[in-house]
Amino acid sequence: MVKEFHLGKIIQSLLLFSVIFVLAACGTSSDTKKDSDAKISSWEGIQKKGEIVVATSGTLYPASFHDSESEELTGYEVEIMNELGKRLKLDIRYVEIGLDGMLTSLNSGQVDLAVNDIEITPEREEKFTFSDPYKYSFGTAIVRKSDHSGIESLEDLKGKKAAGAATSVYMQVGRDHGVEEVIYDNVTNDVYLRDVAIGRTDVILNDYYLQKLALEAFPEFEIMIHPDIKYHPNVQAIIMKKDNDELLKQVNTVLADMHADGTISELSKKFFGGEDVSVEQDYDFE
Repeated sequence: MVKEFHLGKIIQSLLLFSVIFVLAACGTSSDTKKDSDAKISSWEGIQKKGEIVVATSGTLYPASFHDSESEELTGYEVEIMNELGKRLKLDIRYVEIGLDGMLTSLNSGQVDLAVNDIEITPEREEKFTFSDPYKYSFGTAIVRKSDHSGIESLEDLKGKKAAGAATSVYMQVGRDHGVEEVIYDNVTNDVYLRDVAIGRTDVILNDYYLQKLALEAFPEFEIMIHPDIKYHPNVQAIIMKKDNDELLKQVNTVLADMHADGTISELSKKFFGGEDVSVEQDYDFE
């Protein structure tokens, strides 16, 4: 009787162990599937819906803006995206929002990609994935012509009113040098420029090529690019959600082809007054 009791206990234990093992195996299988699903790029979903949803501001000349006559969205980065869509045989649907909202929209899955002269930085690379670059540039400062807004170097930024977006790299440069931040929403260039001209703000820290073209578009404002301030060499690219490996592969393959056949160079010269921003330049920087 005792032997039967022990035998029964042993069989019970073995059965219980088997059940636990099966459940554990099922759980592992389920977890593995979840992990696998999490690693699957949104490329599969993009193919199914037949479109790539792209965030951009629509207000940043000449990267992303509305043509004054046709009112159609265009610009250097917009046309790169349009060509990318053609070569991937996918529609491009744009969502126009400010820079601060673009990164949130990427993480929430509301958009697939974002383009808006977005710089590659170590901090952003920790949270997002970037394509290969298509623009090389550096930072400058727009100031008043009459007195350079009292700024002759980055050290003179302390206490000056700097206009820009809160999350931009250039605002961080200003922040590091003690500026008083004046944050704007998704406004057009003329608002930024006019405020410097009339003294509401003192300086705009931003990309050289964008600043140069903005000034050419609004010659009526008594402002200029500071002749002696060059800093922060940088590169721009398409940004997407972290670990979208297949989507990244598809985007980079097309970008490489566009670099090789001269398409990106031609678009750069079209939108940047003959300048080829797709080629890295050699400058002396602060």
